Amino acid sequence: MYFYDIKLQLGCLLIILYIVISYLRATSKGQIKCNKYFDALMLTIPWAVAFDGLTAWSVNHLATVPDGVNRIFHLMFLLFMDMSLVIAAMDVCDTIVGFTKKTKILFCIPGAASLIMIVVWIGKLDFIKGYMTNYSMGFSAYVCFASVLLYYASIIFMIIARHKYIPKDKKLGIISCMTITGAALIIQIIFPEILISSLAATILMLGIYIDFENPAIKKLTVHNDRMVEGFATMVESRDNSTGGHIKRTKAYVDLILKKMRHDKRYAKILNKDYITCVSNAAPLHDIGKVATPDAILQKPGKLTDEEYAIMKEHAATGGDIIKNTFSNLDNPEFLQIAYEVARYHHERYNGKGYPEGLAGEEIPLHARIMAIADVFDAVSQNRCYRKAMDIDECFAIIENGIGKDFDPYLAKLFLDAREEVTWLVNSN
Repeated sequence: MYFYDIKLQLGCLLIILYIVISYLRATSKGQIKCNKYFDALMLTIPWAVAFDGLTAWSVNHLATVPDGVNRIFHLMFLLFMDMSLVIAAMDVCDTIVGFTKKTKILFCIPGAASLIMIVVWIGKLDFIKGYMTNYSMGFSAYVCFASVLLYYASIIFMIIARHKYIPKDKKLGIISCMTITGAALIIQIIFPEILISSLAATILMLGIYIDFENPAIKKLTVHNDRMVEGFATMVESRDNSTGGHIKRTKAYVDLILKKMRHDKRYAKILNKDYITCVSNAAPLHDIGKVATPDAILQKPGKLTDEEYAIMKEHAATGGDIIKNTFSNLDNPEFLQIAYEVARYHHERYNGKGYPEGLAGEEIPLHARIMAIADVFDAVSQNRCYRKAMDIDECFAIIENGIGKDFDPYLAKLFLDAREEVTWLVNSN
């Protein structure tokens, strides 16, 4: 009679339960935005581990457990294990690469095919007596192993391909997690009698939780973002003619970033962290106006050459303020992006902007994005020195500035989103 101890599965379930409870407590008050892929992972991995334990028990009690029940336990384990790796890969892909509708569909096809084959061939599953314990083997198991390895390999590929865009403080944790997970998967496949699938699934979930979905880090990030927005709003309140400018320009920046995610030209640049940093840096683009005299900032008429020269100083001043004020933030990527957005958002593609007269791709990408959002909002809203332009005129200004004031590709993305931009103008 074979004896198999299911303490491993029980221990893994306790770890998973801790993760689930911690995550739900942190997200229940709405302070932290939930990740739909991690939410799905919290539903599949516990069941995968639970059925792993049930199969470990049932396969060693073939005389007392009906064959149909045994196969159902194995079917559910293989299905949930397969789905868990698919969802984990999608979570990692969404975090460090980003999905388009097309890639999301292509990403799911192998997983869907494997699930179907597992169901179809579960009746052919064999139960084999091993040296220490019984175990199962057959086409359904082979398909599950193949799918799990495929999606694990896809995670490794994404991490290697995008390693430059993964924050340094996360790299060690990600490498450790994926190494342990990979080792457990390989051992399980080579030595099916060992039955440590639950360990691989638990380590994978724990790694994603710590490195990507850690509530404590997310909550700190939310507080930092609110502090930044509050600082920017304080500056905006000094200029009575530009109420809502921060909110609207951020919305335009977010829209451009959304369109860029579907353009192969920016595939090697955009990831979730970059998008978040640019979006959060957008409200700080005019932070330098805190040093601009009210007489100039709120002047109802046209500025003199001397006044305009003082006004232009807000770009360089803004960069300096960000470096001095936010230097203690533990996010050097955000600090650099915010600095460049503030300093260079008035640079022009033809090199005739300020403060440095940069041209073309010498101007940081995020500053080129900000330039379009800033100009469009400036002309589409009432100002103390003029009324808002007609929406068609506003789009014409962006179109006429292609290659001169604005990056041609980014400007075209913005113009192609005319319907969405118009809705944003009318809703704010």
